[in-house]
Amino acid sequence: MSGLVAVLHFACIAIGAPAFRVLGAGERLAIMAERGHWYPGVLALSIGAAFSLCAVYALSAAGMLPSLPMRRTVLSLFTAVLLFRALAFPLLKAVFPWNSTAFWLVTSSICLAMGMLHLIGLKQVW
Repeated sequence: MSGLVAVLHFACIAIGAPAFRVLGAGERLAIMAERGHWYPGVLALSIGAAFSLCAVYALSAAGMLPSLPMRRTVLSLFTAVLLFRALAFPLLKAVFPWNSTAFWLVTSSICLAMGMLHLIGLKQVW
């Protein structure tokens, strides 16, 4: 799941404004991307990189890749961030009012599902 989320964010960089719109990032971000502003690309790259790192660490924890340093710490922190993001959306929505309610509900649900799956995986492995 983390790999898929990363690919979707990288697609926003490659495709531009239409991808930001389809993924519900908000018209403000899409317009910034259309105008060539640096912020949407850097934001998508940062989020994509974080999810890529998480995917690699999750595969390592599952035994599909070699053991990585600080595996427990990295996966525990990422799980906490996902769960925090899922539960804190009412506070975040006030900071980013240009995103729709549908965006916040969908992305928060995805973060909650991914966070719970990571939590279950962490409990099984450790």
